[in-house]
Amino acid sequence: MKKIFVLLTALTGFYLFSCSKSNKEEMISTISKESFGKLPDGQEADLYTLTNAKGMTVNITNYGGIITKIMAPDKKGEFADVVLGFDSLAPYLKENPFFGALVGRYGNRIAKGKFTLEGKEYNLAINNGPNSLHGGKKGFDKVLWKATEINQDSVVGLQLEYVSKDMEEGYPGNLTVKVVYTLDNDNALSIAYTATTDKPTVLNLTNHTYFNLTGLKRDILDHEMMIESDSIVPVDASLIPTGKLRAVEGTPFDFRKSTKINAGINKTEDEQIKNGGGYDHCWVLKRSEPGLMHFATAKDPESGRILEAFTTEPAVQFYSGNFLDGSLKGKNATYAKRFGFCLETEHYPDSPNQPQFPSTELKPGETYQSTTKYRFSAK
Repeated sequence: MKKIFVLLTALTGFYLFSCSKSNKEEMISTISKESFGKLPDGQEADLYTLTNAKGMTVNITNYGGIITKIMAPDKKGEFADVVLGFDSLAPYLKENPFFGALVGRYGNRIAKGKFTLEGKEYNLAINNGPNSLHGGKKGFDKVLWKATEINQDSVVGLQLEYVSKDMEEGYPGNLTVKVVYTLDNDNALSIAYTATTDKPTVLNLTNHTYFNLTGLKRDILDHEMMIESDSIVPVDASLIPTGKLRAVEGTPFDFRKSTKINAGINKTEDEQIKNGGGYDHCWVLKRSEPGLMHFATAKDPESGRILEAFTTEPAVQFYSGNFLDGSLKGKNATYAKRFGFCLETEHYPDSPNQPQFPSTELKPGETYQSTTKYRFSAK
């Protein structure tokens, strides 16, 4: 009997050790790479999968720095995709509304595609009504970035690099850009941008991911949103800033307390809602000091998924997917109107033409730096 007990004890110990070892191995963050398809010029695009110790995954392609998928858990621990996009490269090569993309050189709009810098006028591509939008006809969302994998302890990531040549899309200066995506074990995806130039230029980098915390089951109108902001940047009918700020108090733009997106999005008697077709505006963040600050929280009440957003930028463009029209389908979902929302951290739109706004000028010898973090949880 004693021998049997000793044997059982040894076997139990071995089983527990094996389970412990297995669980430990499962808790390691990983990054993997696979082919995502070929560009028209024959270059190969890759798709990287970042997986953290909790099982959350983020897929990023070096074509356009696009986030193609984020698998995040709900309150039951069940994972689902929470961003709009496609399963293959081909749809991204066609006209699409910047799903998941890195945006540059200038995120948002520049009026009439013109700005003056140090006494010289520069002309940009007109690609959004009378204005230039998101870097022009071939912005950073449509180029192949040099990718380097990162795998350090509790963080996995992807470093992307690109050199934008002098006068590319009309912007001056040879611009060297580095963007680092990292996924940690707190279910937070961080995006860190740095850039340098050899001539004075303007720069406003951002990411254009469309979130849908339902797991792509329905539109985002029942999402609850909170934004740390007392004012927005009003726009005219072509979505160019009027030059003045507007207090959110008493308007459909007041998200200082968690509020359903649907609460004010259709109040077209408000001129700004009418101009944007809903929400497509820049919120000025209520910042007391520089650095990474929490600026927004979004929640889907049914799934319990929560997205907390942090940034070093002075503002965020909250866009409610007003121009989606059901013509695009991807990942078992039809992208109808207001099927996703964006939180594009940024400087203000049209800043190069609005001297009263925070400057977006970058000079030789300076380093552009910006960080945004999106943290997922559920309850």
